Amino acid sequence: MTRHDELLDHIRSLGRYEDARQAETVLTAVLTVLAAQLADDERRHLATALPPEARTPLTHHIPHTQPLTAPGFVEAVATHLATTTPTARWHTSTALTALTALADLTGPGPTDRLLAALPNGYALLFGRAQLATAA
Repeated sequence: MTRHDELLDHIRSLGRYEDARQAETVLTAVLTVLAAQLADDERRHLATALPPEARTPLTHHIPHTQPLTAPGFVEAVATHLATTTPTARWHTSTALTALTALADLTGPGPTDRLLAALPNGYALLFGRAQLATAA
């Protein structure tokens, strides 16, 4: 089993999808929207943590001039997949949680680096708590 197959199997299992094709559709949609939120350095860094088969969505997008909020990100995934917002939230969290597990295997801090590059509010989508700083 390749790393790509393992990633898709992990997403399939987490998201309770019927097959690897559905898991790949979700992964591609989430990576496509995520790619537009990241600067070139962050996209390249994430791409190195992914299996080669999963890198394509990260290489074909120009970053948005105005970053999306976390709810806006979920809405963009919903539009991309032609689904409802609650379903898109499930898909997004499933894919990003699986990516977090994969990225963290490549060394310390890749997910922290991604979260630092994104607006506040994304941590829960990655399966992490977001702590507020004291005023």
